Amino acid sequence: MAQFILLYKGPATPQADTTPEVGAQLTPAWGAWMGKVGEALVDGGAPFVGSSTALAGDGSSKRASDLNGYTIVGAPDIDATKALCGGNPFLDDRTANCAVKIYELGTMRPAKVS
Repeated sequence: MAQFILLYKGPATPQADTTPEVGAQLTPAWGAWMGKVGEALVDGGAPFVGSSTALAGDGSSKRASDLNGYTIVGAPDIDATKALCGGNPFLDDRTANCAVKIYELGTMRPAKVS
């Protein structure tokens, strides 16, 4: 079974600015979605909070993108992974402003030392 990372991208409200009322709606929505994903859920992930930056190869820093968090799921292929995104609260606005970017995860193999 392959593993896929779901990256949440878009103009989301920072967690520190989320009102208790909105939090009271979001928490059960995420719990319901994760329950629907079931055993395919490898890592529920986390929101990205606080400081962020993008470090370039030349050592300079740039503004980080508008990524908001991640989840990791296990699925046979990318189409099955897309199907798992149905009902994901991040996509509730039903616009193209927010997106779930999906990437298959590989494994790192240490270099052979001779």
